[in-house]
Amino acid sequence: MNIRRLLFNFIFIILSFILQTTVFRVFDFGGVTPNLLLIFTTSTAFIKGDKSGLVTGFFCGLLVDIFFGSYIGFFALIYMYIGFIVGKLHEVFFTQNLAIPILLIIISDLVFGFVCYVLMFLFRTKFNIGYYMTNIIIPEIVYTALVAIFYYPLILSINNSIDEREQRSAKKFV
Repeated sequence: MNIRRLLFNFIFIILSFILQTTVFRVFDFGGVTPNLLLIFTTSTAFIKGDKSGLVTGFFCGLLVDIFFGSYIGFFALIYMYIGFIVGKLHEVFFTQNLAIPILLIIISDLVFGFVCYVLMFLFRTKFNIGYYMTNIIIPEIVYTALVAIFYYPLILSINNSIDEREQRSAKKFV
């Protein structure tokens, strides 16, 4: 991993966090905002593999934990697992197709919402899963998927341009 990729990941994590917590709070629908950090974690994992997804997920989740979490490491662990599992599909699927990454983002958001429900509400004896699904999880999935249609190609194109620069600089030394 070179300095360009590290800088790109750092800037995109910070940019996604800022957009998610400021701009998209203004454009929320029923109190639901898209999860840009989950889009970035899933996209990075799908494009670059399980190790990159794991590290990106950890730092995205840690950022959420520091600013909004009750416990440090709760969201970092969830994002990290999602990044690692999606990263395992890196070898299997073609990254240029738009439908598969969007489907993976939808599934990741569903898993994220359900794990948060189980660990944050179900253990505190709040059993109303229907209300949580219809008012929180499903609207967030739809909103995240709509944003991901535009956000994933941007991440992919920047990743491809960084890969091309790495390949060109590697050819100079051969």
